[in-house]
Amino acid sequence: MKVDIEKSEFLDDMIEQWQNDGLINAETGNKLRQSYEAKNFDWLRLAQYAFWVALACGFIALGSLLIDNAILNYLKRVYNTPNIVIALVSGGLAGWLYILGFRRKKKLPNLRFSNEAIVFSAILLTANAIAYFGKSLDNGSGNFTVLILISVFIYGGLGYFFNSKLIWIFALISLGAWFGTETGYLSRWNYYFLGMNYPLRFVVFGAALTASSFIMKAIPKTKQFFQVTYLAGMVYLFISLWALSVFGNFASLEEWYSVRQLNLFYWALISAIVCVGSTLYGLKYRDDIAREFGITFLFVNLYTRYFEYFWDSWHKALFFSVLAASFWLIGRKAEKIWNVEFLK
Repeated sequence: MKVDIEKSEFLDDMIEQWQNDGLINAETGNKLRQSYEAKNFDWLRLAQYAFWVALACGFIALGSLLIDNAILNYLKRVYNTPNIVIALVSGGLAGWLYILGFRRKKKLPNLRFSNEAIVFSAILLTANAIAYFGKSLDNGSGNFTVLILISVFIYGGLGYFFNSKLIWIFALISLGAWFGTETGYLSRWNYYFLGMNYPLRFVVFGAALTASSFIMKAIPKTKQFFQVTYLAGMVYLFISLWALSVFGNFASLEEWYSVRQLNLFYWALISAIVCVGSTLYGLKYRDDIAREFGITFLFVNLYTRYFEYFWDSWHKALFFSVLAASFWLIGRKAEKIWNVEFLK
């Protein structure tokens, strides 16, 4: 059996530990070691990275076309193609790629990276079709939030129809983009919306999305999207809480610069309380997502406060010595916990 180098090393460590504990003898250990072999090169990982790079390059290329007016004007002069035609062609190609990708998933499930790459290309073409459709209908109002809302319904419908978590992720990303732009448009692009700046708005948005994921879990038809929606809600919530603990509910950087970070302590305290609550909830109900988000962002908040309060006042040698000692203690404690769980 050929396994990755990392897995081979892990199996070696396990067999050695079992021998030391007397669970197996040397002969059995040798037989187990001879039952697998480390791969010389991980072609599957290369395929994964290659597809990621290819899709990233395609995304950058598409983004460059959408934002670079010089390129768009040049293409218009060369081809003189109306926006609605580009939208229809992109939509047609996207539909063909969706069908192709999901047919390949059924017939060739072993080619999962190339199948996902085809679906991802269809997602990008869908975004291109929506963008050019919006350009064809543009009346100069500057209200493009409707287009983003349309993309939410399109991605959501496609994700539900094809039972694709990848497409559902883009629906959630589009939903966050719509919320941000819609609140900005309703406030006439002022810094505040109902007294909230952007970080505070997305704290509310993340909390609402997280709560709605549990409603989806209770509905059989949407239960398969619970974990993806739950993760997305937690990402929105905890990143926004961290940003709120740093910047507070201030409207501009000028206002933020004029106050001391100590004055934002209550925002940091709220963020820490949510992190601790998430950790305790995860431990009590064995929710790994809640526990890991709580622990991770609790450490992020603690180290952020450390940099905020002591970077200017402490000597850099002392500052980094304390930082190094703290990480060493965390690593030592984590190593002990891992060893206890491994022995169990």
